Amino acid sequence: MTREPELEAYYAEAASWEADRVAQQRRSARVAWWVAGGGWTCAILVAIALMLLTPLKRVEPFLIRVDHTTGIVDVVPVYTGHATLSQTVTRYFLTHYITVCERFNYATAESDYEECGAFQTPQENQAWYTLWKPSNPHSPLNIHKDGSTVGVQVEAVSFFKRADRVTNLAQVRYLTIERQGSGAGASSRHWIATIEYAYGAPSGDPKVRLWNPLGFKVVSLTREPEVLSGAGAEQTLTLTGSGVPAAEAHSLSSGGQAP
Repeated sequence: MTREPELEAYYAEAASWEADRVAQQRRSARVAWWVAGGGWTCAILVAIALMLLTPLKRVEPFLIRVDHTTGIVDVVPVYTGHATLSQTVTRYFLTHYITVCERFNYATAESDYEECGAFQTPQENQAWYTLWKPSNPHSPLNIHKDGSTVGVQVEAVSFFKRADRVTNLAQVRYLTIERQGSGAGASSRHWIATIEYAYGAPSGDPKVRLWNPLGFKVVSLTREPEVLSGAGAEQTLTLTGSGVPAAEAHSLSSGGQAP
C-alpha cells in the first residue's frame, strides 16, 4: 500500500515538530536544573559569607596614642595573648608598675590604686584591697595622712630564666624618696623587688584596657630593702607606707574597691 506524497510530507513534518518539542523540553529541563543548582550555590556562599562576617559585629575597644612632641595620632595594635613579647615591652610594664604602685600622693592616690590593680591577678586582689582599707592602721592613706609623699625612681630591671627555660621572673631595683608634708626634707631608701609576671587576655573593661592594653599581669611580688641593717630596715617601711614586713611577699591585685 503506497501513501500519497502529500500525506508522507505531512507525517514527516509532524514527526519533526514532535521531535523539536521533545528536544525543547529537554533543553528547558536542563536549563532549569542549572538555574536551580546556581541558586543553591549562591545561597550556600551567602551563608558562608555571613558566618565569616559575624565576628565583625563585636565591639572591640582600641587604644589611641598621641605623640606629645609631634602631635601624631596612631592606634596601638591590640595584643591577643598569643604572640611572644619582647623584653623591651615587659621592661616598660615592670617599670610603670613599680612606679605607680610604690609611689604615694594623696591627690592621685585613688587613681594610682585603681591603675595598679589593673596589672594584678584576681587572686591577689583581696590582699591589695585589705592593705588600702581606711580601717587598716598600716594603710598608706593613714600613714601619709600628715601630707607626706613618696616618689619612685626605677634604677634597673633584670630578667631571669628558670630551669625549664621559661622567662617569667624579673628583679627590679628602685629608689623610694619620701618627702615630709611639713617640708622638713626628704629621705630615700633602696629596694629590690622580685616579680613573677605573665601575659593573658586583655580586659574587656575600656578603663582597665586603657592602662593595660596587652594583658600584663603581676602574679607575685617579693620586696625587700637592698641593704638590711636593723633600724634602717624599719625606717624603710615607714617611707614606702606599705605597713608590711620588708621581706614579706605581697602582691597587688586588680578589681579591688577604690579607697
